[in-house]
Amino acid sequence: MSLGVAEDDSGTEIHLPADIDWEMLDKSKFFFLGAALFSGVSGMLYPTVVLKTRQQVLVKDTPCFKMAVSILRHDGFRGFYRGFGTSLMGTIPARALYMGALEITKSNVGCATLKMGFSEAKAAAIANAAAGVTAAMAAQMVWTPIDVVSQRLMVQGGNGAKTTVSGAFKYTGGIDAFRKIIHTDGVRGLYRGFGISILTYAPSNAVWWASYSMAHRAIWNGIGCRLKKEGNGGGGGGGVGFTPDSKAVVAVQATSAAVASGVSALVTMPLDTIKTRLQVLDGEGCNGIGATVRKLMKEGGVSACYRGLGPRWVSMAMSATTMITTYEFLKKLSTKNQDSCGGSLQ
Repeated sequence: MSLGVAEDDSGTEIHLPADIDWEMLDKSKFFFLGAALFSGVSGMLYPTVVLKTRQQVLVKDTPCFKMAVSILRHDGFRGFYRGFGTSLMGTIPARALYMGALEITKSNVGCATLKMGFSEAKAAAIANAAAGVTAAMAAQMVWTPIDVVSQRLMVQGGNGAKTTVSGAFKYTGGIDAFRKIIHTDGVRGLYRGFGISILTYAPSNAVWWASYSMAHRAIWNGIGCRLKKEGNGGGGGGGVGFTPDSKAVVAVQATSAAVASGVSALVTMPLDTIKTRLQVLDGEGCNGIGATVRKLMKEGGVSACYRGLGPRWVSMAMSATTMITTYEFLKKLSTKNQDSCGGSLQ
């Protein structure tokens, strides 16, 4: 995920750490440390997910700040962590599947596209997009049931706001929710919204990873252009070499992740809203994609599909910047050798 060399049209070279691919990782260390690191990240960002989910199921749009105050008033701080235990149980295996599928696909597709003659930039974008799709599909096998349960727990509370969910405090916890959902709808109840989840997260991941790859390369090329101009201004000529320190590398990674998150959130927000409503509905009223879309249109038109965009954007940006820097750190900690497939990709 990091360029070995980023080069702009003027010939300036920026030397970055070589990419660490799947074959270079100590798998046991990679998954063990990954579970610990990303569990911590999930805990920090969970309140924004709760806010986003509650906004998506409200009949009327409610400002994010007002909703946060309402949750604090009626449920206390623990209201921001309803369903977190259940979510965490699913995060570990889902994240393991996600990371494994991501790295395997990226390494294989990246090497294949380079051998097919694609430029490094195009090969990186293709590999990242393909890896994002594969990783999302693998993770959703575990994550969808966890998502269904944790989201139902999230929207329970005493905030008094009218939502699409009837009743309050229907579940005493994650296990109780699992049992009641299976009793009411069977196993398929745990996979409600699975199709729309794939339609949401597969393109979202593809857009995010491809956007991240392009933004990362563009930023470094922009830095290279500026360095070249400064070099020419001083009377120098020819190519310029530059090796950034670790702080600069992390800053560019974080900026690229934030840009990619914005693009992905805008593209996939309507699908995420529909998915959330399908998963939170408990079999009463509209229970299909078409009916859900019609209900949203009746409630507020297209803007209703973008309820929770602010928290989702913030959540995605914070999660992505934290994830990508943590992920790169994780890969460095888990490296067992320095062999690669013969081409550095971002």
